[in-house]
Amino acid sequence: MTRATTAESMSDRRDTRVTQARTTLLTGAASGIGRATAVRLASEGAQIFACDVDERGLAATVETITAAGGTAVAHRLDVADPAACRAAVAAAVARFGKLDVLCNIAGVMSWGHASEISEAEWNRVVAINLSGPFFLCRAAIPHLLATRGTIVNMASAAGTRGQAYTLPYSVTKAGVISLTQCLAVEYGKRGLRVVAVAPGGVKTALTSAVKFPDGADMSLVAKLMPLMPLAEPEEIAAAVAYLVSDEARFVNGAVLAIDGGQTAG
Repeated sequence: MTRATTAESMSDRRDTRVTQARTTLLTGAASGIGRATAVRLASEGAQIFACDVDERGLAATVETITAAGGTAVAHRLDVADPAACRAAVAAAVARFGKLDVLCNIAGVMSWGHASEISEAEWNRVVAINLSGPFFLCRAAIPHLLATRGTIVNMASAAGTRGQAYTLPYSVTKAGVISLTQCLAVEYGKRGLRVVAVAPGGVKTALTSAVKFPDGADMSLVAKLMPLMPLAEPEEIAAAVAYLVSDEARFVNGAVLAIDGGQTAG
């Protein structure tokens, strides 16, 4: 899927699906699904507060958006740092005057035999994949209640069922699903929607770096494979664009699977 990048084409593509000037704090914006989502939402009129630890990639994302006539600012953020998460939310609100959408997309993957996972690796994956989204949700909720906004959390097919060799990743993504559902129930009556997307294999740097552990049972690895070719990041971004739009008003607490049938059987 190809996205136009000229100012004229971006302006032409803006529509009512994403309210004009809807402020969005988005993590993982330097690459992959995060970058594709930032570009997609900006093309529909959102103001993007783009966050990542990768400053070079972040700058490239912002340049892509602004060169096409969109609005975006870069903010370096380590989502594992609760104080930094609070500061990022405060900076987004200070910059744009409000917060309408939070997209928790930043994440890392870890592969290995469960019995060989180190404490450091476990803590790293939990901090980025699960604690980070919680820290940001906690900081953003007062602002999102004021705007009757939306949170989109990036889960994974790996968080919906058992999966070999990805224990820290799978457990944290299951936690993201629970986080989504708990917040959706607690705040739905007050106008805040919380939803999740659960992709399967997507063509990103994260999946291209997959390295199965020595001695891996390939019959178990085969169960990780989607029934279709890997998704493009832009296909996941399109789903996020729908979920944050007014057309998704009645979607709350849902976990949208985009996995090529990986979890259907």
